[in-house]
Amino acid sequence: MVTPESGRRGPLVAVCGAGACDSEEARLARETGRLLAERGAVLLCGGLGGVMLEAAAGAKEAGGLTVGLLPGDRAEQANPYIDLPLATGLGHARNAVIVRAAEAVIALPGGAGTLSEVALGLKMGRPVIGLGAFGEVQGVVLAASPAEAVEKALKLAVIGHRV
Repeated sequence: MVTPESGRRGPLVAVCGAGACDSEEARLARETGRLLAERGAVLLCGGLGGVMLEAAAGAKEAGGLTVGLLPGDRAEQANPYIDLPLATGLGHARNAVIVRAAEAVIALPGGAGTLSEVALGLKMGRPVIGLGAFGEVQGVVLAASPAEAVEKALKLAVIGHRV
C-alpha cells in the first residue's frame, strides 16, 4: 500500500450513505472518516450532507484529505469539510465516478443513491463493505463497526488501481 511516509497518497476509499442521517449513522460515519484518515487513506464521497458530511468531518479532524464528487455544477455546494470539491454536473450519474475512482467502498445506510453506489461498486470489481447496511446484497462484505469496516476496506482495496 502506498503510504504518506513514502511521499505518495494512500488509497482512495469512498464512504457512501444517505444525504440525511440520524445521530447513530452520523457517529458511525464520523468515526469511519477519522479512522480512514488515521490510516493514511484519502476519503472520497459525494461531498454533500448527511453521511458524506460526517465522514468528511471525521477525516478532517484527523488531518486527512477529503475529495467530494458533487452532482451539480458548483464547487460551493460542497460541505465545509471537503478539501477538493469536484463539480461534475452529472447528477446521480456521479455515483459511477465515485466508485470507479475508489479502491474500496464503505456503505452506510442510505436509499436508492447509496444502493446504486453499492451495485456499481460490485459491478466494477471494487470491494464493498457494508457498515450496518446492505448485508442482503450478494458480494457485500459486512462489518460490525467502523474499525472493522476500515480494516476490511484497506485490506481488500484494489491495490495499484489508479484512475
